[in-house]
Amino acid sequence: MACVHQHKCALLADRIDTVLEIVLLAMVAAFLGLRLYSVLGRRAEQEEESVPQRFDADDKSDGIPRPAPAALVAAPRPVELEGVMPAVERALRDIAAADSKFNLSQFVEGARGAYRMVLEAYWNADRETLRELCDDDVYAGFVAAIDAREAAGETLANALIRIEETRIHSASLNGKTARIALLFVADVASVTRDKDGTVIAGSLDDAIESRDVWTFSRNTASRDPNWLLDETDEG
Repeated sequence: MACVHQHKCALLADRIDTVLEIVLLAMVAAFLGLRLYSVLGRRAEQEEESVPQRFDADDKSDGIPRPAPAALVAAPRPVELEGVMPAVERALRDIAAADSKFNLSQFVEGARGAYRMVLEAYWNADRETLRELCDDDVYAGFVAAIDAREAAGETLANALIRIEETRIHSASLNGKTARIALLFVADVASVTRDKDGTVIAGSLDDAIESRDVWTFSRNTASRDPNWLLDETDEG
């Protein structure tokens, strides 16, 4: 009887071990299933999220103005497009589609820098800087005015106090040529001196408002990322 009892106990112990193994495997399977669901669920959610396209990118430009790569415009609407006419916005979209390096925000910021640099170069008779930033016609106009000023023995002591506003005025894409015009509203102090250094016009104490519409252009098929000033008008 003792042997039979021991045999039954052994069988019972084996069954208990088997049940425990099944329970343990089930728990492991459930744990792995939850982990897999968690990972796949998060991945699926990420894949379902739409990737917003932007008019401007995070890449930086190394020139003035030298835009960087960007996609077409999408929400949120860039502040540079506030108040822009639909036709102008469509032209900017066309430029972005034609030029993978176009970046609206950086273009506007670069154009502001170019505005200051061109004005100061003109005031200081810096022909080299003007040559770098302007196309042939605009450069020739600035140099002619500088030559006439120097021939009269006059010098300028102007100062750009601040740029109050920069606004997109117009835009177009004609073939491969992109053109964007900006309205600059700035405060400028202007002084003209004769050959003896005597002030003959203006005052550094009284800044006046200047409104200029400058147009920048670029061949979108060119490897050169630079935009050049190709037209200047009063705003």
